[in-house]
Amino acid sequence: MTPLHGIRVLDLTSYLMGPFATQILGDMGAEVIKVEPPEGDLVRVIGPAPCTGMGGMFMQMNRNKRSIVLDLKQPAGRDAALRLAAKTDIFVYNVRPQAMARLGLSYEAVAAINPGVIYVGAVGFGQDGPYAALPALDDLMQGMVAIPSLFERAGGEGPRYVPLAMADRHVGVALVNAMLGGLVHKLRSGEGQAIEVPMFETMAQGVLGDHMMGANFDPPLGPPGYTRHLSRDRRPFRTADGHVCAFLINDRQWQSLLEAVGEPERMKHPHFADVQARTVHSAEVYGFLETMFRTRTTAQWLEVLRKADVPSGPLHTLESLFEDEHLNAVGFFERREHPAAGTVLNLRPPSRWSRTPPEVTRLAPTLGEHSAEILGEVGYTRSEIEAMAAAGVTSRAKPQEQ
Repeated sequence: MTPLHGIRVLDLTSYLMGPFATQILGDMGAEVIKVEPPEGDLVRVIGPAPCTGMGGMFMQMNRNKRSIVLDLKQPAGRDAALRLAAKTDIFVYNVRPQAMARLGLSYEAVAAINPGVIYVGAVGFGQDGPYAALPALDDLMQGMVAIPSLFERAGGEGPRYVPLAMADRHVGVALVNAMLGGLVHKLRSGEGQAIEVPMFETMAQGVLGDHMMGANFDPPLGPPGYTRHLSRDRRPFRTADGHVCAFLINDRQWQSLLEAVGEPERMKHPHFADVQARTVHSAEVYGFLETMFRTRTTAQWLEVLRKADVPSGPLHTLESLFEDEHLNAVGFFERREHPAAGTVLNLRPPSRWSRTPPEVTRLAPTLGEHSAEILGEVGYTRSEIEAMAAAGVTSRAKPQEQ
């Protein structure tokens, strides 16, 4: 028994944020039905693939789901979506709400046939503000919450985006939290509700939560900006033969390291004495560490740091991450056979549970792989499914026998 066994999710999301979130629910045992347009989720064609529509990014965002093709712009496609929604617990989408209303799939329309539905919109901006109707994607969100300017402020050559879809991932986790919160309320009360998870506000909370600093107060006690995070020297430390990653924050960690390198008296220096002092004088502190780490090899420093119980590790590349001894020891990389894509490298759910562990029961589906199967489950006959396929409402996947 998995934690969300018996919970059905109708997933109208695409790209990264929504599919990442619904995959987490699928890993926890929810039945996730991925609704795709006839051309499929755009992410299917990003990157190399052994067969059409099964790119690596799509594979890592859409396991534990079934795929149904529905052209929601056709009345028959909308009607099929509503029939599915009538038997779902969570209905989630990530287009603008105005588009959902035009499709006839607004909260009011869905709740009319399923009052207990948890109707969740992953939107770009809160719908009560002036940006409500604007489109939003990861790069835009990073820029609008000041992340590129933080790179420049920290001494970089200019503004730049974090080289991964961090906004999609960060807000995707917030989306999971919202869906699970709505589900708990439904299980307690029987009540459904509409939930809105805006990317902009969610990301702004994350950035400002770190960087408000003196601007928390009225009047301000100082400008926004966390000095340590904005130090140009906050980076992996160069060693005699490479780099090492280490993070020292509390007094115990500093005391242990300084004793290990024969400089315990440095803790008495006013710039090193406590967290506040080291934060204010972070340039001097990082300068000391930069010089110190160059005196030994990476392996030597890892031995010293781990004996001192200082958080530390190697600086990986994408390539070397696949060889990490810990990830391989815990079985993080799973080689599995996909019926269309062949052998694939699956990343297992990272959390460990003592009673109801998440699991991977199916790899990412091909486009419309389960269209006929799913339509049959909500009462469509074989002839009706064939007619819908002929009209381009659904895929031409072989319908199940009725």
